[in-house]
Formats: sequence, structure tokens, C-alpha cells
Amino acid sequence: MTTMGFIGSGKIGGTLARLAVAAGHDVVLSNSRDPHTLHDLVGELGPRARAATTEQAAAGGDVVVVSVPVRAYRQVPAGPLRGKVVIDTLNYDPARQGVVPEIEAAGIPPYELLQAHLPESYVVKAFSTVFFRHLATLGRPAGAPDRSCLPIAGDDPAAKRTVAALIDSLGYDTYDLGLLAESRSFAPGTPAQLAHLDPAGMFAAPGRPVAAARLVELLGEAR
Repeated sequence: MTTMGFIGSGKIGGTLARLAVAAGHDVVLSNSRDPHTLHDLVGELGPRARAATTEQAAAGGDVVVVSVPVRAYRQVPAGPLRGKVVIDTLNYDPARQGVVPEIEAAGIPPYELLQAHLPESYVVKAFSTVFFRHLATLGRPAGAPDRSCLPIAGDDPAAKRTVAALIDSLGYDTYDLGLLAESRSFAPGTPAQLAHLDPAGMFAAPGRPVAAARLVELLGEAR
């Protein structure tokens, strides 16, 4: 099994940590505050979980999930992530999270920001298309007819295989869209990014399963 480090243990990070522990993985949790603030979550998750500093979570994870506001990306420690697979869950929403000058002024695409900050890591974009409550409930065993498929993108094939295997253990299929730049096809506002939402109920309604064939259709609409 894998040890997953978490830089950011909020809604997406915390949900993924719960799924990981349920699947038999160990987790090292961190946030922007003191590790003691994660006491309740660690207690809920049990002996497979421990709280740590951001640097310790980065060093302790075989695979490290980054789930922080985009504006805080510089707080992700590059040193201990050197040579590691990093899962980028971030969505750029300037109206809600604030403007990031590197994106707006320097012209770095949002989907390349974390990889540019971590040039010696293998960044894979994943989990940015599903609401955290839906992520917690849509997982299914392999082969289930209503199993959902999540898109991933990244520049390193081996890193993507690692992430795909991890996602499979959490109850989801994956569709490899290609290079990291292709993640623009499931960026905020695209059909694929909204795939699991019921248009009538939106975030309040249960998530909708999305099979691979339907996901491919939705990704194509953004190209």
C-alpha cells in the first residue's frame, strides 16, 4: 500500500484521506496551521493517519496530494518533493480565492503553475472535477456498472500510471488525457469539470456517475 502525504487537509484533502485509509493506505496530513489542529481528523481516521508539518507530509508521502488555494502554491515545499509524484487538485477561481499575479500578469497557465513551482517533481492533475461530497460517495468497486471515471493529465507517463493505480484503489477509473497542458479540457467551467453535477440540484444533489465514454464526450466539447 501507499503512504499518501497531504498538503492541505480541508474538503478535498480530508475526503481523499478518508478514502485512502478505507482502501488500506497510510496518510500523513498537514495544513497551513499547527499539526495539533488536525487532532480530530486524525482521531477519526485512526492508526493509519498522523498529523505533521507541511514539510514532513511532503517528505513522508510516497505520493503527495496538494489541495490548497491556488494563491498559496508557494507554500508547497519544493525540496522534500524532489523526484516525487505530486497530485495537483487545484482549481483557479480568482473571484472566490483571489487573483494570482503569476497567472494574470506573467501569463503562466493555471494548470502549469504548480509544475513550474516544482520543476523536479512529477505533477499529475487529478480530482479537480468532482465536488468533495460527491467524491466521498461515487466510488465503486472495479467493474461496477456505475463506476465513475476521472480525468488525469501529466507530462510523465510513469507518474500517471502511479496515480491511476491509486485512484483505482479509491474506487474510480481514470482517463489519461495526455500532457499536463491538456488539463485545460477539464478546467473550471468546462463540461467535464461539471460532469458529476445534477443540473437541477447542482451541489446539493447527489453526484452523478460518469462512465469513461461519457467523460470522453465531455472532454471533447472543450477542445
